[in-house]
Amino acid sequence: MNPQARNYNLNAIAASAPKKPSTWASLKSLLALMSGDRPKLILAFLNIVVNSVLNLLSPLIIGLTIDHYITHRDFDGVLRNGAILLGIYGLAFATRYFQTTLMGGYGQRILFTLRNAIFNKLQELPVAFFNQNKAGDLISRVNNDTDRLNQFFSQSLMQFIGSIAIMTGAGIFLLAINLRLGIAAMIPAAVLWVFTKGVSPWVKRKNAANLKSVGGMSAEIQESLNNFKVIIAFNRRDYFRKRFDEANKTNYATAVSAGLANNLFTPVYGLLSNAGQLVVLAFGIFLIAKGFFTIGLLVSFLSYINNFYSPLQQLAALWANFQVALAGWDRISGILSMQSDLETLPALSALPPAGPHPAKPAALAPANIPAPAAGRAASNGSAAHLLEFRNVSFHYPDGKEVLHNNSFVLDRGKTYALVGPTGGGKTTTASIIARLYDPTSGTVFLDGRDIRSYVPAERTKKIGFILQEPFLFSGTIRENILYGNEQYSNYSNEQLAAVIHDANLETLLARFDKGLDTQVVSGGDGISLGQKQLIAFMRAVLRNPDLLILDEATANIDTVTEQLLETILKGLPDTTTRVIIAHRLNTIESADEIFFVNSGEITRAGSLDQAVDMLLHGKRVS
Repeated sequence: MNPQARNYNLNAIAASAPKKPSTWASLKSLLALMSGDRPKLILAFLNIVVNSVLNLLSPLIIGLTIDHYITHRDFDGVLRNGAILLGIYGLAFATRYFQTTLMGGYGQRILFTLRNAIFNKLQELPVAFFNQNKAGDLISRVNNDTDRLNQFFSQSLMQFIGSIAIMTGAGIFLLAINLRLGIAAMIPAAVLWVFTKGVSPWVKRKNAANLKSVGGMSAEIQESLNNFKVIIAFNRRDYFRKRFDEANKTNYATAVSAGLANNLFTPVYGLLSNAGQLVVLAFGIFLIAKGFFTIGLLVSFLSYINNFYSPLQQLAALWANFQVALAGWDRISGILSMQSDLETLPALSALPPAGPHPAKPAALAPANIPAPAAGRAASNGSAAHLLEFRNVSFHYPDGKEVLHNNSFVLDRGKTYALVGPTGGGKTTTASIIARLYDPTSGTVFLDGRDIRSYVPAERTKKIGFILQEPFLFSGTIRENILYGNEQYSNYSNEQLAAVIHDANLETLLARFDKGLDTQVVSGGDGISLGQKQLIAFMRAVLRNPDLLILDEATANIDTVTEQLLETILKGLPDTTTRVIIAHRLNTIESADEIFFVNSGEITRAGSLDQAVDMLLHGKRVS
């Protein structure tokens, strides 16, 4: 069964999800990132435990010193315990330094690994993903959200674990010294646990909303800057300002809301920490009066209660950072968990028998125009033709059907033109031919095999595509025309110039003052759109594809250059099939066959006059 058009919209998926992942589920997936540096993490964790034990021993030693030596004026015992404390503090310093050294570059390694993983995942996702998600939001996920995780791992993680270790150890000492007083001291902590568990999901939602608004503002800025020429041309700076102001206000509101949520923990933790100390002081004095406690142990107890609640106050701030990191991780994992619906299927040994093609009106195939031989071959299950659409339908996610149950074949070495009104489905048809999308039903065969059975490198070598708006990378023309073409990657400029000469492309290259060394900057903004199309044309022709698709490839080129391109196209190998999408009649008049694309149907137009008549009426002629 062919795949249905998949919804890749990250925001829509998040909105339709039954529920957000729990904090524990997010934490488990986040901890998986740390598996690569597990030995260092274990060593750092052991250092934290040793450091916590050493720091927790000192209050007990101080309390025992007060009860056994100071009250009895035994200064030798005081000096001995003072030396022991000095040794403990020195060891605690060493373990803390070693722990900091171990974790020094860990956050940066996480950042490096994450950004690589996201970028590699983006390379795997289909065109549909980028059509459904704004580039600015994706950039925000790669930059801002990963940096939130970096800050947590590099700055907060060890403090987080250390605070928990100190707090746990202090709690054990509190209960061991005096069970009743220890339980009384921990009652405020139980209230804090209930409060934190109840408030954390709300804090995480507020941070997720803020991160989403940051992504939305990035997307708005990028879209406005990319289209700034249009804004200037129509003198609509007010529109730019209004859109940005709306995005900025949304980000401000969510940032304030997230800030309030994150800062809510600190005063609450501080209040209950003070309450715990008051409980210990009041109950401890009562126990001393009754003879069940000593002053030294009360001093130790107050120190331990401080060691118990001070980490809790630190955890208040760290927990907010943790929720921010988890919210960022949810947005990142939303990308990492995606799978492309353009799967590679096992190769088929032969073209399966063709089913009956949908009948077309006889008027569309006049008597003086015989049915193509490839079409007859295809109906018998032959692989003589280069490409076949068999009962192909397609619709975009949540959109109407663009193509409905279409079947046709393309012969080797012939030129085909796709004509039709704007929005009729021409570019969609070409995109399915190049497998930028898969049909929602039906099958596309290339060289007798299901096109889905080709690995991407194999498929793109067979199919060249000159887009309507070609994209160039910063660099030289040489780098741009060799993009994705390993065959000539090691050629010198002289060798490459000879290849360009043999392909009859040297006249196009001569349009650029510095030839192959001409610089292209900022996505090609330094050169005209027509020049961009010339470079894209050279890039596609040098790949020597079996099938070359030109989507309005001459729309921004002068008539003389267009004739030159037609000459170059005619000089391609006899086996090269050309598919041309164009609105200029002179571009399609030399086509071997013309297809009219509109209202979900791909129909043989017959002669050029019939194609013109179809364009004028927007429908089939009778």
